[in-house]
Amino acid sequence: MKRDLMLGALAALSVAAALVLGQIATFPNLAPWYAGLVKPSFNPPNWVFGPVWTTLYVLMAFALWRVLRSDATAGRRVAVALFYLQLLLNAAWPWMFFAAQSPGLGMINIAPQLIAILGTIVAFSRIDRVAGACLVPLAAWVGYATALNFALWRLNG
Repeated sequence: MKRDLMLGALAALSVAAALVLGQIATFPNLAPWYAGLVKPSFNPPNWVFGPVWTTLYVLMAFALWRVLRSDATAGRRVAVALFYLQLLLNAAWPWMFFAAQSPGLGMINIAPQLIAILGTIVAFSRIDRVAGACLVPLAAWVGYATALNFALWRLNG
């Protein structure tokens, strides 16, 4: 029980750190920079991002916790490394897109980020199917975000 709590805290703190780092880069640049960009027709309203990302971060933490506490050792090190790679890319994207005010830099990050997420899903699924499934919504959202980032780059670059 104590081990599970410690692993849960590690997973939650890791994901929360990425969330906070992203918010630090995002919020100061929503207005006027992001608000002033030409947006594609499929750009969601700003209020959508908070609930979506909160849900995705909870799912990420839960998935990591399940893998960390799993008895399976084969492939766990690679799976956790892939998770932290995608989490690092996730935390870096707002700095490249929002803080640098550069959809082009965002594109440089988001494509490898999506590949890392897909690799993490495969690696997590080999250890724990539920953990892998928890990351599927993240892949779907980042796939959508990749298209959105590309459109913003093309419309404003």
